[in-house]
Parts: sequence; structure tokens; C-alpha cells
Amino acid sequence: MNISAVLLAGGESRRMRKDKATLLFRGKPLWQIQLELLRQLEPAEIFVSARTDPIWRPADVEFVADDLPSRGPLSGLAASLAQMRTKHLLTLAIDMPFMTQEYLEFLCGQIEPGRGVLPKIDNRAEPLAAIYPREVDIDFRSALSGADFSLQTLTSRLVEAGKLRTVSVPDEARKLFLNLNDPADLQPI
Repeated sequence: MNISAVLLAGGESRRMRKDKATLLFRGKPLWQIQLELLRQLEPAEIFVSARTDPIWRPADVEFVADDLPSRGPLSGLAASLAQMRTKHLLTLAIDMPFMTQEYLEFLCGQIEPGRGVLPKIDNRAEPLAAIYPREVDIDFRSALSGADFSLQTLTSRLVEAGKLRTVSVPDEARKLFLNLNDPADLQPI
């Protein structure tokens, strides 16, 4: 697939009280689950975006430092967009282990030249499992220099500008977007 992929692993994991990337989920650390998923898509390149280079990062995966000062996922996405060598960037959060190869392939099938795809559940965007076109790099840089670091705000503007196309997440696929935020989320579902 001629896209780039980034695993977003820069969160502070405050509610979880430990690094989410190393949490075991169904017998494997989250970082391994998510990188295996991204590798199945065979992207042209894979990045790990974080505040510092994680010790678990495999040698064949490029590290992308979050733009400082860190503004949450906005920083990691901006840095990844600036470094990618393809026309689209698929994003996946480290704490979204229910996501599937089939759904990500579906998203990849929705992209167009200069336009990415943004899943939406009801009226809420899911910007951490989305695909962004190279053309939004300037929009991310502009957002970083402003005062509103919300990906909801930014993606809404990108949809209005025609740089992202929304796709409604059907009821049966909503579980793919569940994320792990605190220890209770690790209980069997």
C-alpha cells in the first residue's frame, strides 16, 4: 500500500498510571498488537510517534518525536505528516486494540488524491484511527501555532475544506474504536 502509517504512543497514560504501550492485552503488549496490525497493511513506511524514542520500538520502525511543546496527538500527527514520504498517513492510537485489518483496509479504500478519510461515530470524529492527506500538513502546523489544539476542531475544519471525507461508523464497528484508558478497561469484555 502506498501510504505511511503512524502508531501514536505519546500520551502520558495518567489514568492508567503506567505506560499504555507496554500493557499486556490478551497476552501481548499493546505496542506489539498495534504494530502487527499496521504491518499487515504493508504500508510504505511505519512511524512511532512519542515524546521520546521508546525502548520497545523495533529497528525497522522510524521514530518521530512529537513537536515541542507537546500538544497531545496534534503534535505527533504534525511531526509525522512532515516526515512522511507518501501522499497519505494512516494513524492508529496505541490504546485502540480492537481495531481490525479489515476496517483499516476499508478506510484505505476511501482515500482520494488530496483527500483523507475520517471515521465518525454519531457527531464525534475518530481522528486517531483516520487517514490524512499530505496536503493537511500546513493545517496541522497552523493549529500548533494557535491556541486550540483540539483534533475535533481541526478535523471539522478539514472536512469543511474538503481535505477529509467523513465515513459513518456502523453500530457493529463502534467497538473497534474503544480505547483503554484506565485499569478497569483491561477487564475481559
